[in-house]
Amino acid sequence: MQRQQRSTTEQFINEVVSALPDKTVLGRDSHENAPALVIRADQVQKVLSTLYSEVGLDHCSCVTAQEYDDRFETVYHLTSYDDRTRELSVVVPTTKDGPVSESAAPVYRTAEWHERESYDLVGIEYEGHPDLRRILLPETWQGHPLREDYGRNQSQIVALPAHANPIQNDSRQGDTIFLNIGPHHPSTHGVLHLEAVLDGEQVVDVEPDIGYIHRCEEQMCQQGTYRHQIMPYPDRWDWGGAGLLNEWAYARVVEDLADIDVPEYAQVIRTMSAELSRILSHLLATAMYALDVSGEFTATFMYGFRDRDAVQNLLEDLTGQRMMFNYFRVGGVVWDVPEPREEFFEDVRAFTNSLPQKLEEYHNLLTSNEVFQVRCVDTGELPPQVAKQYGATGPVARGSGIDYDLRRDDPYGYYDRLEWDVVTENGCDNFARVLVRLREIEESAAIVEQCVDLLADWPEEERSVQANVPRTLKPSGECYRAVEGAKGELGIYIRADGTDTPARFKIRGPSFSNLSVLPAMAEGEYVPDLVATLGSLDTIIGEVDR
Repeated sequence: MQRQQRSTTEQFINEVVSALPDKTVLGRDSHENAPALVIRADQVQKVLSTLYSEVGLDHCSCVTAQEYDDRFETVYHLTSYDDRTRELSVVVPTTKDGPVSESAAPVYRTAEWHERESYDLVGIEYEGHPDLRRILLPETWQGHPLREDYGRNQSQIVALPAHANPIQNDSRQGDTIFLNIGPHHPSTHGVLHLEAVLDGEQVVDVEPDIGYIHRCEEQMCQQGTYRHQIMPYPDRWDWGGAGLLNEWAYARVVEDLADIDVPEYAQVIRTMSAELSRILSHLLATAMYALDVSGEFTATFMYGFRDRDAVQNLLEDLTGQRMMFNYFRVGGVVWDVPEPREEFFEDVRAFTNSLPQKLEEYHNLLTSNEVFQVRCVDTGELPPQVAKQYGATGPVARGSGIDYDLRRDDPYGYYDRLEWDVVTENGCDNFARVLVRLREIEESAAIVEQCVDLLADWPEEERSVQANVPRTLKPSGECYRAVEGAKGELGIYIRADGTDTPARFKIRGPSFSNLSVLPAMAEGEYVPDLVATLGSLDTIIGEVDR
């Protein structure tokens, strides 16, 4: 199997190299999960355009910037929406003194935000970028926090142009007004600031202003040890209940780097708990969206929290926590299902058996409601090609008919041995995204039921919940791995240097790319449509800012 994999990888990399223009490739690099090519910093657009159009790598899932002793690097993690097995890392080195690289934004729109973050935190400049400025920190900030020479104790001056007219130089025809939405507003689902320019009630431009709760999670993870100290962090990237999915992303990349095989029994437990976590997140998304669109505490909101409470009870029994679970471990999970096992399994089955009737209530209250339909049908339109350009994933992409789900396309856990379907809708609007999440709750419940049946019949002597993992992990290598989080592709890139802490830890939050597409979706809509469109993205700001 490994020989076949190596052969397939060699064929792919040969296909890639033969398609690229001459004198653009500097060499090969060694990454655990995907082949890596090193290219010239002044040939980025030419190389990526070829990879996009001729090789079919239409998904720029992540961009990582990092510092070495002698250089800076930008790593573009590329793959295909149609074939996840075609993965490539494009490494772009730059000099240590004045790092400058060509921008990938003209090829992949999602790189606009990713490169702004790289510029903000690492200080790499990208020639040809349409709007290269800081994205998480104020423009007046001195230094780049992820650089080795960053002065952590230096004074900072943050200017507040309170009396400046933000649209003084607006060249649009007609009278425009500037509207601040947030950062402290219920409809922004967290501390998110929307800078909206209106022509009457119509949105002519909107820009998400992020970074209000940036905690430098990546830097904190780089200071933690692999085995125990990093795992509690992923829960905090998503306070909507999807923490177990985030934990799995971290476990998966470290297990690849350290060559750890997770016991089958633990994989089933992971799969069951992850889908309960997904249900928890989707119920919150549905409940809060009813609040966004209706503007009051509706029955749907109450029902959503009633049903979430039932899921939280199950996860509390399993993990000991209601929100910050910290249940996964490198190599498995921390402990087995609670005793008495039969009682726990009965509680899980009681919940999944009750879901069809509860989901029927949601459809009666929401998707069958004419007012809800008027607010959501044909608003927030996101054509599939636009979604792909911005790197949208999860229910946001599947609501635009994009058949992309890492549980199936890059199998992990026990998903490839269970019966379930990837849910897509072709409406490309706010309504379609609601339908996707409600239908995904059904599929998650089906996965949970199959896992419960497997666990109940598992031979007692084979119930191993953890692999034999060394007390101290000191892996070497580079690897990007992702899982299908509640909001989409949640990926982590780690550069391991043989010590017990990562040299680079990069988080690819799905909400980051999903939120970047908001201006393309909202332009031309009205203010109430903007609120409905933002809510349909199910954005968690902790996952955006990190």
